[in-house]
Formats: sequence, C-alpha cells, structure tokens
Amino acid sequence: MRIEYHRTLIADQVRNDAFYAALKSAIIPGQTVVADIGAGTGLLGLMASKLGAKTVYMFETAEVAGVASKILKANRVKNCHLIPCHSTEFNDRLQADLIVSETLGNYALEENIIDTLTDARRRFLKPKGQVIPSEIKQYVAPVITPRIDDELRAWQRIGKGLDLSVAQAMSFNNAYVRTLAATELLESGRSAVSWDTIDLTKDTRNARKGEARWQSEKPQTIYGFAVWWVARLSPARFLSTGPGAARTHWEQLYFPLLEPVALKSGETVALSLRSRSSEAAGTHLAWTATHTDVRKKQISRQALDLDKGFLP
Repeated sequence: MRIEYHRTLIADQVRNDAFYAALKSAIIPGQTVVADIGAGTGLLGLMASKLGAKTVYMFETAEVAGVASKILKANRVKNCHLIPCHSTEFNDRLQADLIVSETLGNYALEENIIDTLTDARRRFLKPKGQVIPSEIKQYVAPVITPRIDDELRAWQRIGKGLDLSVAQAMSFNNAYVRTLAATELLESGRSAVSWDTIDLTKDTRNARKGEARWQSEKPQTIYGFAVWWVARLSPARFLSTGPGAARTHWEQLYFPLLEPVALKSGETVALSLRSRSSEAAGTHLAWTATHTDVRKKQISRQALDLDKGFLP
C-alpha cells in the first residue's frame, strides 16, 4: 500500500473543500444514507458522518481498508460501515440516497469511474437519489511552448553518430502528467475546447471519443496538447484540474506530437481523441492531429497511440 499517495489526497485542501461543500448541500441530517465508493482512508465517509448522514457505507479494498477501519475506530463513529471489497463485488441489498466517489485520475477515467458508478447507481441508488460527481467534462487546448517537447527529444540529442529514433517515437506515443501554465497554451487557455461530456447519472460508454479544431489568427507553432477535466459535484460546485484553476494534487496530461505543427495565419489544426478504460484492460488513449491550409487541403497528419509507447 502506498500511504504516501493517500497523504497527497488528504493534503489536497481544494479537493477536500469541494467535496465537503457538495456533501453538505446534498445531505439531510438524520435522513440521508450515503455510499462512499472507493473510500480510501475514509475521509469523505467521515465528512458525510459529521454532516449528519443517517448511515454511511464505505467500500474499499486491499490494505488501505485496514487503515480506514482503524481511523473509523479512532474517530468513534457508529454510523459508518466499512465494506472491505470493491463495490462491484458486493451482492447484498443496499439502498442509498447519495453515492459519492472520488475515483478520478489525472486522466479522468483511468480509475474506471464510469463502470464503477454505473454499477453502483443501478444496484444501490434509490429512485431520485443523487450522485457525486454527476458530470465530467474533458477539455483540450494546444500547447505553444517547446518546454515538454524539448524534454522528449533527448533521444535525438545524444549525438555520437547514434540513431535512437525508434525509442524517441515510443516516447512521443505517450501521455505525460505535467503541470502547464495557462500562458503555455494557445490564447492563454481561452482556446480550450470541451471534447467530451460524461453524464454519470445515466448509463454511458467507457469508450470515449471527441474532436476539437483551432484556426490560427497569426503564425503559431503547436508542440502538443494539454488535456484536463472539470467535475460537477453539485449544481453550484465544480472541481477543475485545468491550468489557471486552484492547484490540486492532479495535474494536466500532455499529448505530444511527433513533429511540431507550424501554423500560418488562417491555417487549422484539428485533433481527434479516443479512449477506452476498464478494470481488466486498463486505459488506452489515441490521438490524431491534422494540419490543413486555408483551402482546407491537408498538409500533415500525425496519429499517435499509447499502446505504441509501451514495451511489449
């Protein structure tokens, strides 16, 4: 068990405050039954308890469930019940007014929140019950500074008459967890496009795809793309991992290009993104960038795939 990982969650006050506010707005003291899916060390379940939830069911697996059990005892809470298994493995009857799950990664779907919440909502949630988060929007924006691109091109700088281009191509077929400043994005991030909206209150696919397009008003070089998410926790409360938002333990993802795209005025770069995520197969990401001139004639096309970036 990586207790350091759980410490980073506890230290993320932006995350904690956002979920606390969302729970407070949803819980009716003495009445609301809460299911905390992926409880970790128990913070959100304890918050729900302190906010007056009638009963809190907390699902967590493996060694961290043992830590959560000791924390519940230390806090002497009697309305929290730890269920030490994955929620999809639980077959007993359970009816909750509210389901909360902070199973979100730097890439929003890498912890399989869609499948997990779909199962929990179908089997555990009462009619007219609530889900936190209820929606996730994924955003993308072009990166116009070479900082990360330079880092990835270390292979070609080795010199000494050596060709490491095969390994460099693998490096570029990867997504990188990085913190980017808004100033590193096209139009300082104002060009960000929502390429995917996930409604977690309904049945939805864990295979996602979307597109975005930008037309340059002046000469501009695109080195890659930044991806982040915004989760709706309540009608008035959102949690963002984007550049310019309050800093959290999450960062953005950087999607590289094999070669930078040098846009002239009026030219366009378009990006299509595709992802599949599941407990059994993990997360698969692919992205394709297309550069077209003012007459919409294709200048270049770059297709990258996370599966090509890993050693078999």
